[in-house]
Amino acid sequence: MDNTLTLGLIVIIYLFAIAFLGYLGYKKTKDASDYLLGGRQMNPIILALSYGATFISASAIVGFGGVAATFGMGIQWLCLLNMFMGVVIAFIVFGRKTRKLGVIHNARTFPQLLGAHYNSRGIQIFIAAVIFIGMPLYAAVVMKGGAVFIERLFNIDLHVALLIFTLVVAAYVTTGGIKGVLYTDALQAVIMFFCMLFLLFWFYKIMGLGFTEANQALTDIAPKVPERFQALGHQGWTSMPVTGSPQWYTLVTSLILGVGIGCLAQPQLVVRFMMVESSRQLNRGVLIGCVFLIITVGAIYHVGALSNLFFLKTHGVVASEAIKDMDKIIPLFIDEAMPAWFGALFMLCILSASMSTLSAQFHTMGAAFGADMFTHLFQKTKENSTAIVRIGVLFSILVSYVICYTLSAGIIARGTALFMGICAATFLPAYFCSLFWKRATRQGALASLWIGALASLFAMLFLHKAEAAPIGLCKTLFGKDVLIETYPWHAIDPILFALPLGIITIIIVSLMTKPEKAS
Repeated sequence: MDNTLTLGLIVIIYLFAIAFLGYLGYKKTKDASDYLLGGRQMNPIILALSYGATFISASAIVGFGGVAATFGMGIQWLCLLNMFMGVVIAFIVFGRKTRKLGVIHNARTFPQLLGAHYNSRGIQIFIAAVIFIGMPLYAAVVMKGGAVFIERLFNIDLHVALLIFTLVVAAYVTTGGIKGVLYTDALQAVIMFFCMLFLLFWFYKIMGLGFTEANQALTDIAPKVPERFQALGHQGWTSMPVTGSPQWYTLVTSLILGVGIGCLAQPQLVVRFMMVESSRQLNRGVLIGCVFLIITVGAIYHVGALSNLFFLKTHGVVASEAIKDMDKIIPLFIDEAMPAWFGALFMLCILSASMSTLSAQFHTMGAAFGADMFTHLFQKTKENSTAIVRIGVLFSILVSYVICYTLSAGIIARGTALFMGICAATFLPAYFCSLFWKRATRQGALASLWIGALASLFAMLFLHKAEAAPIGLCKTLFGKDVLIETYPWHAIDPILFALPLGIITIIIVSLMTKPEKAS
C-alpha cells in the first residue's frame, strides 16, 4: 500500500478507541462476577454484536474466503447453517435454557455450568482442561489469519506485526475482563459489517457486471479448474463437488458440518447466554445476529468465489494459480482490487475480526484456568480469583503466540473446523442433555466427554488423512499414513466418528446408572 502514513494514522486511532473501551470495561469491573459475566446485565444489542464478532474471526474472512476462491460457492451452505444453527437455534433453543440453568447454579463459566448441573467437580475440571489445552490451537489459527493480512498490506515483517497485534489484545482482555471484551467486540462488529457490505458492492462495480452476469461468468469458467482440483472432484465454482469425492468430504464433513454444528458447543459463545437478565433480551438479539452473519460471512464467501473472475482478468489465471497459498488469496485480492483507502479500512476489519474472536478465546481460557482448574486443584477456597484468571489469560496468549509459528500454509480454515469439530464431539452431548434430558446422569456425561475427546483424538491421529499424515504418528507405529486406507474412510472428518459415539455413550451409560438430583 502506498499511503502508509494514512494507514498508520487510521490504525493508531483504532487502537486508541479499543484502549478506551477496554478502560471502560476495567472501570466497570468490580468483582469476579463482573470480570467473568459482566454482572449478568449486558445490553442485548451489545451482546448480539459481540456474539457475532466472536463468531466471525479472521479465519472466516481470510481462511474460508480463500476456500471459497479455491473451491467455489458450495461454502455458502456453511453460511446458512451458521445462521440457522449458530444464531436461531443457539439463541432461541439453547440460549434461553442456558441462561436459566446458569442462574440456578450461579455459573460463571461453561465448565461451571455443566459441572454444577451434573454435580461433578471432575466434569468441571475436565472441560476446563480441554478448553485450556485445546483452544490455543484455534487462537493461533486466528492470530495467523490477522498476521497474514497485516503482513501483505503493511509490507512489514510478520513477526513484528504478530507481536504488536498480540500485545494489544492482551492489554484490554487482561485488564477489562468480559466487559472490555464486549464493548470492543461491538465496535469491531460494526466495522466488519460495513466493510463486508462495501466489499460486495465494490466488486460488482470494478468488474462492471450485475449479479446474474457475474454468476454466469463464474459458471462459464468451469473448464479452467486446475487439474489437481478436478482430480479431487472440483466441478466449477458454482457447483458442488462430485458427491463422495475427496473435496466433497472436506467441504461437507469437515468445513460445513464441523463448523456448522461445532458452533453450538463453543464455550466462548455459550457463556454469552448467561450475561443477560432475561430470555426476552436473547430474542432481541436473534435478528441482529442473523443480519450480521448473512452480510459478513455471506459477502466474503461470495466475493471469494467471484475473485476468480478478477484474477482471470488481471493475471490470466484463476485465484488458486495466482497465489498457491489459499490463506493469502483474499489479502492479495484486497490489495490489488480495492482502493487504497479501503485497504486500510479492510485491514481494520481483519484486525476487528481477529481481535474480537481472540479476546473471547483468551478470556475463556483464562477463566477455565483461574475459575475452574486452579480454584479446585490448588486452593481450598471456592472463591474465584480475578488475579489468577488474568494469569491464565496471559499464559494462554503466550502459548497461542508460540503455536502460531508452527502452523503450515493453508491451515486457517482447516484449523478452525478442526477445533469446532472437537468441541462438538466432546461437549455437545453433555451440554444438550443438561438442557433437554433430565435422565442424563453424571456418569453418562463424564463418559461422553471422555469418549468424545478420545475418539476425536484417535480419528485425527490414525484415521483422518488430513491430520494423520502430517503428524506422522500412525506412520511411525504402523508404517502407513492411516489405519484404514480404503476410500472414503480416510477422507471422513473425525466429527462423524466422534460425535455419534459421544451421543451413544451418554444415552447408554445414563440408562445404566442411577440418576441424581441436580445440586
